[in-house]
Amino acid sequence: MPLSPWTCTNCGHWQRWFATPPSCPVCTDVRNALPDDGWDFRPLDEIARGRAARWAEVRPGITGFWCEPQVGLGTCGWVIETDAGLIGWEGAGFYPDDGLAEIRRRGGLAALAASHVHGYGALFQLQDALDPPVMAIGVRDLEWTKAFRVTWPLDDRHEFAPGLVAHRTGGHFDGHMVLHDERRRVLFCGDMLKASLDADGRATGLSAHKAFHAQIPLSHQEIRDAYKVIGELDFDAVATPFEFVEGVTTAHVLALYDRLLSAQPVAGPIPLEELA
Repeated sequence: MPLSPWTCTNCGHWQRWFATPPSCPVCTDVRNALPDDGWDFRPLDEIARGRAARWAEVRPGITGFWCEPQVGLGTCGWVIETDAGLIGWEGAGFYPDDGLAEIRRRGGLAALAASHVHGYGALFQLQDALDPPVMAIGVRDLEWTKAFRVTWPLDDRHEFAPGLVAHRTGGHFDGHMVLHDERRRVLFCGDMLKASLDADGRATGLSAHKAFHAQIPLSHQEIRDAYKVIGELDFDAVATPFEFVEGVTTAHVLALYDRLLSAQPVAGPIPLEELA
């Protein structure tokens, strides 16, 4: 019986399975909440009905791709222009045909990668449709990649193009990576950071966590490990697996880490004005 892709309507994680999957490994992990009413998995052809792609350039050379209506938690796939071609980082929950066509029109992808499993989205679609030569995931997170084939397991540092470098922070997941765009001063931070936003999309708070839903903070050692990485990177905006946030800087993040190291760590947000 051929394997086919199914998505969990609770979190959006995709699996290839013989029939309806028995459970979702992401939801059963401590970092996520279980569905209130049991499992609900949907096949690819059903998810495709009635959905359209949306994309927007957030800074010159950085475009976010989403689908509407959203799938699962509504992740975003970033496409970054570099001298080595287009690099895809994180995945939208689903890529309708118009989204795939737009990426193909721009020249396709030189590489695909993601911070960790919560940002994988429908990376399998991009691999199936566009066949990029590189699919790169942190070597410590390979257990989550059954929906697609990893062609380049990443160590603690990987340069995708001049000035576009991935670094392992660990913490949220052991293999968690961030991607630093040195030229554009953007940190693709995965879930090592979470920004609280007001109604206009401006950052009002910043947090770091092992599990957001369960409100489990990072340990002091995990924060110290991330501090060593983030402290070497210069940025004035962050791109999470969901949105682009202007005005979150290296100094804000280090001030957050200093706060979390000063006492018992917390997973909730610290007002940004206190981290200025």
